[in-house]
Amino acid sequence: MRCSLVVRAYNEEEHIGRLLEGVRHQTVQDVEVILVDSGSTDATAAIAARYGAKVVHIDPAEFTFGRSLNLGLASASHELTAIASAHVYPVYPDWLERLLEPFTDPKVALAYGRQRGDAHSKFSEHQIFSRWYPDQPDPAQKHPFCNNANAVIRRSVWDAFPYDETLTGLEDLAWAKRVQEKGYNIAYVPTAEVVHVHAETSRGVFNRYQREGMAFKRLYPEAHFNLYDFSRNTLASIGFDLLHAARLKIFFRSLFSIFWFRTAQFWGTYQGYRHSSTLTPELRQTFYYHVGWEKDHPARRDVEPIRYNE
Repeated sequence: MRCSLVVRAYNEEEHIGRLLEGVRHQTVQDVEVILVDSGSTDATAAIAARYGAKVVHIDPAEFTFGRSLNLGLASASHELTAIASAHVYPVYPDWLERLLEPFTDPKVALAYGRQRGDAHSKFSEHQIFSRWYPDQPDPAQKHPFCNNANAVIRRSVWDAFPYDETLTGLEDLAWAKRVQEKGYNIAYVPTAEVVHVHAETSRGVFNRYQREGMAFKRLYPEAHFNLYDFSRNTLASIGFDLLHAARLKIFFRSLFSIFWFRTAQFWGTYQGYRHSSTLTPELRQTFYYHVGWEKDHPARRDVEPIRYNE
């Protein structure tokens, strides 16, 4: 079993080594690694090269998420190509093996796996990961939600439908929507688990959700997110997060981050929209975090996790 792996990176020397060390521990051994570097000024490219990665460069002035993915995929040799953010790392040694399994079905165009936070992730981020990445697999999901921080794509389908290079974000959702309309399937594989390290400030959270709100509005012009939606989602999410934090006995430790994270999240979304119309209930629930009690930890597996050197 062989595959390629495309990693997008900018100044990720703190994290890139752990991802590539995790790749070395995979049951899939023949992995071609391609780093798409968008002008790093630190040791990111040098670290990747030490792990045998092929480094391709994109001018920061030309960078978009879709363009960098298209560049990386064009450089890949294998039909099945994994895509990962530089600040994720696999939990188990069968991460890639599990992500590749759905492709025995020729209708599967992309499979994506579970993400979870680390000890430094904000409480609300843990809640979002729990909602977006449940325990139940879905080999042919009905909606186009997916995430290129942890995925495998079929390159022959990408050849016919490259990523949109003009979007400010959500290039993965746009691509999935397009190929589903052509009759392909998107598969979700919860056992293909990575830790996604986000160390964002409130400004970083705001920017991320504003960018994605802009892209979502372009993909779904009928969507709305007005001041009422901002207020309702912010207050409801803060309330549920506080109740959950209290149940876990980490209320005071999480109090401040819950308030600023949820406010930045939904204010960014509101600023990205600035319009009002209709959004389908199914996609709204998947994408905007339907509040409720979440599991504290993913389901346990009978597989020994990778032991990283701290």
